[in-house]
Amino acid sequence: MSASRKPRHFEKALAELEALVERLENGELSLEESLKAFEAGVRLTQECQQALTQARQRVQLLTAQDGSLSAEVLAGTDDEDEEDNDGEPGEPPEDEDD
Repeated sequence: MSASRKPRHFEKALAELEALVERLENGELSLEESLKAFEAGVRLTQECQQALTQARQRVQLLTAQDGSLSAEVLAGTDDEDEEDNDGEPGEPPEDEDD
């Protein structure tokens, strides 16, 4: 896997990892095939861990801003081109006095 390759979505990487584990547990692979599967599994595990770390950081950003819900896209995530949906219909104006 090259360093410039775009990361997979978490669910896809997790499904691939589960399939690899199943193949390894069946014991039908040769030693060489098992080593290659293990190496691929390590890479998939790292991708999943990175995706979970990014998700955790996004949740922390959402909950750490004085109780207000506003999302910030982190550099390097797949969501960089998505826009925040501030001011959705039906929401009260933010500068209302209580």
